Amino acid sequence: MLTLSRRDWYLATNAVVLAWIILALVAVGVHRFVDEPLWLLVHVPLLGAATAAILIWSQHFADTLLRRPAPGGRVGLGVRLGLHTAGAALVVAGVLGRATVLVVVGASIVAVAIVAHGVILAMQSRRALPTRFGPLARYYIAASAVFLLGIGLGVALAAAPALADRLVTAHLVLNAFGWIGLTVLGTLVLLWPTVLHARVPATTDAAARRALPLLVVGILVSAAGPLADMRALIAVGLAIWLAGAGMLAVEGWREARTMPPGTFAGWSLAAGFGWLVASAVALGVQSVLAPDWAALRADYLAMLGPLVVGFAVQVLTGALSYLLPVVALGSPAAAKAGAEVLDKGAVFRVTAFNGAVLLFLAPLPSLSRVLLSFVAAGVVVAFVVLAIRAIVVGRRVRRAEGADPDRTGRVGIGMPLAAAPPARRRRMGGIVAAVALLVVSVGAGIAADPAAVGIATTGSGGNVVATGKTTKVTVGVEGMHFDTPVIEVPYGDRLVVTFHNTGTDVHDLTFANGVRTQRLAPGDSETIDVGVVGADMQGWCSIAGHRQMGMELTVRVVGAPPAGGSDDHAGVHAGAGAASAPDAADDVDLQREPADDFQPAPAALAPAPAETVHRVTLRVEEVVTDVAPGVSQTRWTFGGTAPGPVLRGKVGDRFEITLVNDGSIGHSIDFHAGSLAPDGPMRTIQPGESLTYSFTATKAGIWMYHCATMPMSMHIANGMFGAVIIDPPDLAPLDREYLLVQGELYLGAQGETADAVKIAAETPDLVAFNGYADQYVHRPLTAAAGERVRVWVLDAGPNTPTSFHIVGGQFDTVYREGAYTLRAGDPGGSQALALEPAQGGFVELVFPESGDYPFVTHRMSDAEKGARGIFRVG
Repeated sequence: MLTLSRRDWYLATNAVVLAWIILALVAVGVHRFVDEPLWLLVHVPLLGAATAAILIWSQHFADTLLRRPAPGGRVGLGVRLGLHTAGAALVVAGVLGRATVLVVVGASIVAVAIVAHGVILAMQSRRALPTRFGPLARYYIAASAVFLLGIGLGVALAAAPALADRLVTAHLVLNAFGWIGLTVLGTLVLLWPTVLHARVPATTDAAARRALPLLVVGILVSAAGPLADMRALIAVGLAIWLAGAGMLAVEGWREARTMPPGTFAGWSLAAGFGWLVASAVALGVQSVLAPDWAALRADYLAMLGPLVVGFAVQVLTGALSYLLPVVALGSPAAAKAGAEVLDKGAVFRVTAFNGAVLLFLAPLPSLSRVLLSFVAAGVVVAFVVLAIRAIVVGRRVRRAEGADPDRTGRVGIGMPLAAAPPARRRRMGGIVAAVALLVVSVGAGIAADPAAVGIATTGSGGNVVATGKTTKVTVGVEGMHFDTPVIEVPYGDRLVVTFHNTGTDVHDLTFANGVRTQRLAPGDSETIDVGVVGADMQGWCSIAGHRQMGMELTVRVVGAPPAGGSDDHAGVHAGAGAASAPDAADDVDLQREPADDFQPAPAALAPAPAETVHRVTLRVEEVVTDVAPGVSQTRWTFGGTAPGPVLRGKVGDRFEITLVNDGSIGHSIDFHAGSLAPDGPMRTIQPGESLTYSFTATKAGIWMYHCATMPMSMHIANGMFGAVIIDPPDLAPLDREYLLVQGELYLGAQGETADAVKIAAETPDLVAFNGYADQYVHRPLTAAAGERVRVWVLDAGPNTPTSFHIVGGQFDTVYREGAYTLRAGDPGGSQALALEPAQGGFVELVFPESGDYPFVTHRMSDAEKGARGIFRVG
């Protein structure tokens, strides 16, 4: 870096900014077409491009204003910029890959860079000689301090997801209005009149000094609102912040009156400042009107686009349009040539960009908004192309001059080298062209979706005359219900629903016309366009079992024309949704043999291990597996099998279980073998999360473990259960031991999850031992005549009891729910072990002679559904 000239240094560092801008354009496409989170669309330009530009140019301005170089010089700035780039890249990669560790590490690296930036600016400021505008460096120091608070809240989001709505709001205020806002406002105090070539009024420096405390206090008060659970504080803080911004705006207005803006840089800076103020006003108003934090978060999501694009991107491109030629190109002739390139099509670009952003907020068809986003992105692409072209042109001019880069490269920020303003006729031509492009973009969307603007359309239930109005509704979650059970929509209105998952599990919202959200983690939200509504319809959560738990709502049309009128409202009521796939129960044939290579689930038990501490990791896995010959289902499992792995130990043993959720929805685990408060270890964890469940076995018996996430019946029926065997202290060794876990199967479509309606009705299609109907009929368990055999039995349910019986056998030992009811040597015997769901025990017997001994549940209808097998005694 030491070998680079000042000019080449600025070219190299600003190449990093341009790279982040290009990545931001990619993020726009990813968000539009791949449904990546809005986080990506916001943080790539703000954390990436804007923050990189702040590090570079705030240091440049501080050097100029304080007339003293920063400690470490360009090498130190290069290190800080490198740290920021690496850290921001890790944050983006961590979010995309859902790797929390990468996010935390990346955020920490960025924080180190910003701390160093703020400390160096403070040291530089303290050692500098007094200058008129030297105090402006305090804006950069304050911004660095505020940024640390903001990034701290960003990391805290991972540790406190229940406070996500409040923490995200405070994070937004600190970073957008603090880190970026303070830096921009402090820079504009001097950059704005420089771009305009206007004289700085005598009152400007005093106004800047008075405004800074108001801006900082306003940010802190506003950020304290979410932390103190007081939404009104956001409005109060932003009002204070606006007062400070207003003082600077007055000075800027005075300067613009004497020298009105006439270049791309001037117009972009003015428009960007306007979007910043408008965003602050909007957030303040929303904080007063919103009924709760979830609604506020959903409301200001619509504000993030203008804030990022209208403010940050526009200020960044406007400032670089002036600074790149002046600082990076060096000689007056080269700078002037570069400025002329960067000012090409200025009126068209500014008009098209701001018009696209403004229209994007209007209730237009989706296609119109997509085309408008392309217009705005195209303007940014044009800036990148022109910036590269300007550098090339400037270098050519310098080579023609034969200039010394180090001598001519030291150009002040006040050097008046901007291109001449375009003539009035050219301005009008640019405005007309931009308006025409915007009209075409909006018109194309209306042509594709005329109902959005009230043009009559034909719906599936007949003709629906669209009103052109939009009904907007926010739907949240309370327990296992939607907090808005009925949505009333005027006939012909377009319905736009913002679904905010305020629950503790993954949910979605699906409407009967096929419109649906993605599956949303707790705290996430998504807005969907349900379309023009002309008939009642149902909405529900499509995650297995959630609808049956009560997660339904109704869209009710009001003001519909009478049946038989000009508008046919007697059409289809979309209450049930699309026709379901064929039921896998239709394919059940228990006379059918499984494939030759079929391997039954292991039933033989090994003795309890010698160790007294059992450390086991159970991974939640979603697997497609056969449950009967020719019948497959998607099973939610612990460790890839249903039932899950068998855990065995003795009284006094310690079990340390790590549950890792590799599934697609929330799950939990409940060990009946442990006695402890369920709040923490039995909590539901979301995909990618893990928890540790520790308990000491104090009672003997066979205990069930299962997923306890609601609806519990669905999670158990779909395979999330297993057995823990704690040997009674006097358990004697014998020849063979087996474990049979009985469970019911409520079949959905082939390859799909269980049918929640059948579960609620308690109408199983199959009942099986160890997860596969009749598997031990086809692959019998073995024993030898005269051997003592112990059979452990657990009824996992979720609904049906069992009565375990071995045809031709008599039990001389019965152990049920932790106690012997019959021991060997007693004069009596037993013919069946009766168990309710979640109960277990064992029986012992000696097979008197060789032969096949069928075993069944003596609830014979369940045996005929697959709960049977054979002991083949040799």
